[in-house]
Amino acid sequence: MGLSEIKSAAGHKVHEGEADSVAWFDGGRSHVGTARPEHEADGEGPERPVKLQPFGIAKRTVTNAEFAAFVRQTGYATEAEAYGWSFVFAGLLPESRAQRAPETPWWLAVDGALWSAPLGPDGPSWEDAPDHPVVHVSHTDATAYATWAGARLPSEAEWEHAARGGPAPARYPWGDEEPNDDDFMPCNIWQGRFPTSNTCKDGFYGAAPAESFAPNSAGLFNMSGNVWEWCAEPFRIASVKKAAKARNAEARQQNARVMKGGSFLCHRSYCWRYRIAARMGRQADNASVHAGFRLAFDPS
Repeated sequence: MGLSEIKSAAGHKVHEGEADSVAWFDGGRSHVGTARPEHEADGEGPERPVKLQPFGIAKRTVTNAEFAAFVRQTGYATEAEAYGWSFVFAGLLPESRAQRAPETPWWLAVDGALWSAPLGPDGPSWEDAPDHPVVHVSHTDATAYATWAGARLPSEAEWEHAARGGPAPARYPWGDEEPNDDDFMPCNIWQGRFPTSNTCKDGFYGAAPAESFAPNSAGLFNMSGNVWEWCAEPFRIASVKKAAKARNAEARQQNARVMKGGSFLCHRSYCWRYRIAARMGRQADNASVHAGFRLAFDPS
């Protein structure tokens, strides 16, 4: 989606059939969550009925080039810039780049890592990958961009409805078939043994361009894998009983926000969260090398 298309959508001038950058949905009866949760403590279940208003959603995540244009026009500084560091997956960096956390040694807090220098000041620039999803953006940053574009972040229910291509149940954007490490790789996730060995049979070790792999039936790219995507609302557990047992620490923090879709680091053996109903909660100021966002729109 180029800037002109963002502005057009923000002005409610884009309708179904008029632009290839936004998928429009009529709304109506749908659902969120699943009756077959795999990570119950995350609040994936139960499946709950919802009624959606008509909405549009970008067919891909916001790219580095688009976020750069936003920064040039507004002078916006991200929260990662304010803090002076952000999280980077260790496999993307030389061994000595930063201190590893004891509990999650595959994550490094890298000084100077931000959206324009995803691996830190000594690594590549965003200009080396203008068509890749922008990363190291917090929920606050994503909301600021959406406001500038005259758009918003999608709700979790809208995101799931769009990922399924409508109200019909589906585990993944392409259907129910499970990706594997050998011959069915419809999205950018991990192949091999996480976190030490990635065979990269899908063609990527880190993030892929925002328009990669086959889109779903609604034309949306990378709704599973590649980068996590921020949604609008706070992270809550639907079931009080499950909330009381939640192991996800973010669920107990008041400022956590919903993230959907999983990332290039997901694998069924470790983080089976590239399923449509899967979710994660992160603090609104959290940023990392595998988190981005896409825009949602309201019709005129």
